[in-house]
Amino acid sequence: MSSTPFDEMYTPSGEVRPHYQDFSRWLEMQSSEKLQNKRAEADLIFRRVGITFAVYGEESGTERLIPFDIVPRVIKASEWKTLEAGLRQRVQALNMFLKDIYNEQKILGTGLIPPEQIFNNEQYRPEMQGVKVAGDIYAHIAGVDVVRAGEGEFYVLEDNLRVPSGVSYMLENRKMMMRLFPELFARNRVAPVEHYPDNLLENLRSVSPQNSSDPTVVLLTPGMYNSAYFEHAFLAQQMGIELVEGKDMFVDEEVLYMRTTQGPKRVDVIYRRLDDDFLDPLAFREDSQLGVPGLLSVYRAGNVTLANAIGTGVADDKSIYPYVPDMIRFYLSEEPIIQNVPTWQCRKPDQLKEVLAKLPELVVKEVHGAGGYGMLVGPASTKAQIEEFRQKLIADPAKFIAQPTLALSTCPTFVEQGLAPRHIDLRPFVLSGSKVSLIPGGLSRVALREGSLVVNSSQGGGTKDTWVLER
Repeated sequence: MSSTPFDEMYTPSGEVRPHYQDFSRWLEMQSSEKLQNKRAEADLIFRRVGITFAVYGEESGTERLIPFDIVPRVIKASEWKTLEAGLRQRVQALNMFLKDIYNEQKILGTGLIPPEQIFNNEQYRPEMQGVKVAGDIYAHIAGVDVVRAGEGEFYVLEDNLRVPSGVSYMLENRKMMMRLFPELFARNRVAPVEHYPDNLLENLRSVSPQNSSDPTVVLLTPGMYNSAYFEHAFLAQQMGIELVEGKDMFVDEEVLYMRTTQGPKRVDVIYRRLDDDFLDPLAFREDSQLGVPGLLSVYRAGNVTLANAIGTGVADDKSIYPYVPDMIRFYLSEEPIIQNVPTWQCRKPDQLKEVLAKLPELVVKEVHGAGGYGMLVGPASTKAQIEEFRQKLIADPAKFIAQPTLALSTCPTFVEQGLAPRHIDLRPFVLSGSKVSLIPGGLSRVALREGSLVVNSSQGGGTKDTWVLER
């Protein structure tokens, strides 16, 4: 892993990489005034459409736009081919792992993963033990965060198998670029992404438990106060399915129905954007107002499919992440195509010792954390912050993993001073149903603060359109 960040657009000697040349020539011909006007137009349209995000921790509690950058992240066809194969492999192994731990638990018998890592994990759901799920698919929609550290050198940063979000921004970013700069798409063969909602619906219908010819699919949202509500409403509308809340549905004799103006209608598949804890107050959190009482009994009876399945969180937990390469070897008898970032497990005394010695140069994350919260970025922290974190680590080492500070690749991005390199990552979306499919590209997130490695939108990161070239 090199220490100088890989620039997606320019070589170290400052030349434009071949797959960016068309874009670069176009960019040189644009006046700064025109680009400024287009950026303002994009903001205006996004505001009008209502693409907002709640930034946690802001006093005002207001929703704001995710900043959108007009310089795309461009991926060569050959690189995408490798990425796609690696992501398919990874999600297939994770689905096999989930099936295994909730049924035969073969992997635990081999000693590859210590059983306590599973059974003491807060995301493990004993209620799912022995439950038959349609097609043996647990993670129907997976968002895998990938970073680049060099030419052809990609690493998986984390797996998101619970309720991964961000796909609406991928679709809207593309729509925006085509609206603002249609001429760019005439010059570049960019693989389309707009068929994602159709693929998603087809994928969800294919795992209907009743094998009905016309299954009813709904999207379950916690409601309009959720930070990703825009996405819930957007996807339901794009797929042409009902957007429902828990109170819109009820259970009768182990069958799930939604209330409609024509009377009760049976529901076969739920694309749920609600955490496990809130799904069923009779089974999980009894104070939940967001779920459906009795939903787990319908699920266990095999009369409804939940996408993603209950209990998938145990496979995307950061304490399980170091074992995914072993899972690939165990279930598929293959070597991982995309590597993990090297990871120290702080629960192991020898690895903890190493982490404490190198703390100023490492990234330390909470194993159950998400959204970029509760982490230490050693090189960007003060001595006092590092010492404070050191005490946390010593007090409860099992709560943390540590990784080297990767030189995440950068991509030119418009900032106050003009174009400047900013760190990016990529979240492609993998759909698993009767077949596995990927939309070419994904959501590219960009850290807008100079030197920052935190790309999460909830902490002020922005997004870019992601182009996968077809040739």
